[in-house]
Amino acid sequence: MKKITKLGIGFVLAGFLGSCSISGPLMVTNHPVGEKRGEASRKIFLNITFGQTDLGAITAAKNGGITKIATVDWKVTGGIFSTTYTTVVTGE
Repeated sequence: MKKITKLGIGFVLAGFLGSCSISGPLMVTNHPVGEKRGEASRKIFLNITFGQTDLGAITAAKNGGITKIATVDWKVTGGIFSTTYTTVVTGE
């Protein structure tokens, strides 16, 4: 019984430690980075999607009022029950 309890606690801890965020900006043009930032994101619960969300760079730029895109960054933040996908754009 103790082994099963320890194993269960181990799985829970692995789940908490396994949730992470990965990101890395990508320079897509020669435009200066600028101070504006736009995001387009979507949160999915239990890997079940309902409807559609545009996560494109153009949508993120429109959300931030950006006319000249300099960098595009795509982040995935995972948790136990949900995952968030975000496109981040910077520029002028």
